[in-house]
Amino acid sequence: MSDRAYFQTLASALDAAGIATPRLVIDRARLDQNIETLMASLPSDMGFRAVTKSLPSPELISRVMRKSKTDRLMTFNLPMLKYFSEHYPMADQLLGKPLPVKAMESFFSKVRPRNVLAHQNVQWLVDTPERLQQYLAVADRHGARIRINLEIDVGMHRGGFVPGDALNGVLDLLSNHERADLSGFMGYEPHVTLLPKEGGVQEAAREHANSVYRNVLQAAEARFGEETMKLLTRNAAGSPTYRLWTDTEVANEVALGSVLVKPTNFDTELLSDFVPASFIAAPVLKTWKGVKRPGDPAVSEEGETGAEGLTSVFTYGGFWKADPVSPDGLRYHPEFGRSSNQDFLVGPSDLKIKPDDFIYLRPRQSEAVFLQFGGILVYENGQIVDEWPVLPASA
Repeated sequence: MSDRAYFQTLASALDAAGIATPRLVIDRARLDQNIETLMASLPSDMGFRAVTKSLPSPELISRVMRKSKTDRLMTFNLPMLKYFSEHYPMADQLLGKPLPVKAMESFFSKVRPRNVLAHQNVQWLVDTPERLQQYLAVADRHGARIRINLEIDVGMHRGGFVPGDALNGVLDLLSNHERADLSGFMGYEPHVTLLPKEGGVQEAAREHANSVYRNVLQAAEARFGEETMKLLTRNAAGSPTYRLWTDTEVANEVALGSVLVKPTNFDTELLSDFVPASFIAAPVLKTWKGVKRPGDPAVSEEGETGAEGLTSVFTYGGFWKADPVSPDGLRYHPEFGRSSNQDFLVGPSDLKIKPDDFIYLRPRQSEAVFLQFGGILVYENGQIVDEWPVLPASA
């Protein structure tokens, strides 16, 4: 099916469902296809952890977990941590960033999961010795035993441990502590694929990341032993870099989510076999031939076509982190600002579009953008077949 035919069929489905506001749409068949592509491309024994901020809908997360047969989640803030602990208590949740100690205090004070194991199924990410001491104090106050995952700096330089005294001190502390267990490591390396391949820059960064990770694992094995090391989480990657991991010698799991719905920021060579599965459908409010420039003297009903030969299009809502994909040729005008109320786009002079038609955009990212439209419309086989609630907006 051509893109034009695809969006025409989608428009018919939206019309049949009575949709009249901007909505986020997920193509369920394409989502499933992407999940299959992911699982088929993982090395043997490589685990998959679903990233909740990139798939911020309980039903969406449930489908990904079910289709991929994973019980691992990566969570990035306190509200999502609370939600998934209460509703998915058996899921293993690895924090994707260190949280302030008050967030941990709130978690132990206020979260009342249906299953007591939910508290134990969290891996708290620690980036400094000071944060570890803060977390241990909370665990002591609540009589809890916590699992600690150490963030390591493999080259992105956003914080975390490197081989040396600070790491060794933390490993020594965790090797025999009554309130904490070492659960693993996280080394995130999205910078690698952003570096140029020329001159071996990218390959050098990749090897540096692997070398740092190996040295950290060696330091840990010296204290915990080979058998314990086999049980630890060794997390790496995200959507842009997961394919760089071709075995489990260093990392034994990858965490990703965005590529399963394929925003435009993930249109990369390594991810070329994943298909776009999420779209913003926005109704057209107004359209005319030419461009009427604000502040100009009186303009005729036909507008001012000039040499541009454009068609003006105003949409219901806008200013999303998204790129127009249908109709063909639609784009933002470089001289006009964006608007969250009525966004302005232009297309070719022969653009066939009228009020109440839909234009379609692809999100540039899924996190945050997916939370701006209310429930997600689920599209399959030419129909809107479901609506998936999203999680409350949270930072």
